[in-house]
Amino acid sequence: MGDDFTTDDLDMEIIGQLRKNGRATNQEIADRLDLTAATVSTRIKRMEKANKLRVIAVSDFAAHGYNVMIELAIEVEGRPSSEVARELAEFPEVFAAHLVTGRYDIDMLVVLHDYEELANLMLNKLSTVKGVRSMVPAIAIDVVKYEFDVAPLSARGAV
Repeated sequence: MGDDFTTDDLDMEIIGQLRKNGRATNQEIADRLDLTAATVSTRIKRMEKANKLRVIAVSDFAAHGYNVMIELAIEVEGRPSSEVARELAEFPEVFAAHLVTGRYDIDMLVVLHDYEELANLMLNKLSTVKGVRSMVPAIAIDVVKYEFDVAPLSARGAV
């Protein structure tokens, strides 16, 4: 199964059920959609094998005591951005690192328990990574939207 794999309406209904409850059993999904558990299982495995579906657990940062979210724009010099990004991504405070176009080379999202951790993170940790030329933090003051369920899906196109 490759690029020619497409989802149909039934696949979309199964995905919809998983989006509502990622912990639902195949039998629970089957009962809601008037299918057999074997059909649900087969379709989920087929979509996973084709890299069209991945069921993951998402943790709420605030529930774990992380009260500060910061976007960091990083400029790199003297070293490939991809190497710097991989090294920065190893820090436990970093939950997303992206190579980007534009003024900066790397865009990262970090979470902290409180604002007092910011100076230590930037001055004693991130800035010690070879190749980091500059960092511009932007502190999130409010979360307007936070969803992992954001991929636009269409029964006509690939998931």
